Amino acid sequence: MNLTISADEDVIRRARAAARRQGRSLNDVLRETLERLAGARSREAVADEFLALTETKRGTLEGSFRREDAYDARRNG
Repeated sequence: MNLTISADEDVIRRARAAARRQGRSLNDVLRETLERLAGARSREAVADEFLALTETKRGTLEGSFRREDAYDARRNG
């Protein structure tokens, strides 16, 4: 959804400069602020972020895992 806001030109100019110093766009900063104001993100947004991370971050799984170890830890823990 698109949103139009009204603000003083000088305020917008300074806000853009501040966002740029953070390596972000003003749009990103405003979106994040709205998300925080609205509360928890939707499940879809969290899922989308997770999928994006899995596509860009590759890792390795080292060691081994035995199902019995998990059950033993739960029983003894």
